[in-house]
Amino acid sequence: MELINPDLGTIFWTTIAFLFILLILRKFAWRPILTFLKEREFSIENALQTAEKARKEMSRLQLDNEKIIAEAKNEHDKILKEAREIKESIIEEAKEQAVNESKQLIEKARIGIQNEKINAMKEIKNQVTILSVEIAAKILQKKLSVDKEQQELIEKSLRDIKLN
Repeated sequence: MELINPDLGTIFWTTIAFLFILLILRKFAWRPILTFLKEREFSIENALQTAEKARKEMSRLQLDNEKIIAEAKNEHDKILKEAREIKESIIEEAKEQAVNESKQLIEKARIGIQNEKINAMKEIKNQVTILSVEIAAKILQKKLSVDKEQQELIEKSLRDIKLN
């Protein structure tokens, strides 16, 4: 029962012991604990501010990265488009060049054929002329063996020349 109804002396000595421990704790422990808590609060606040700055910087960097990626994609698309256009122009130029070369070859072949045709015609005319002269000479040799026939042929040729 002593614990339920404490004695006046126990209360006095308990109060003195409590105040003594309170003074000792205040003198030696309270300030370091408060200092430690203030330092801890300050470091936590700094960490939160640093984290906020880092978050903002990460957000800005992410936006910059997205912008750079979009620009790179646009540049990539532009380069591909230019490459396609260059390819198409090269193909078109090659087609035009092939058509022009084929036209030139056809024209050269046509001119060559025409020249060969003309040369062949000249050769045929020369051959016909030579053969005609040879045939005429043989015929005339047989016919003109008589002087009277020769004289008539000369007169006829002179009349034909005068008319022309």
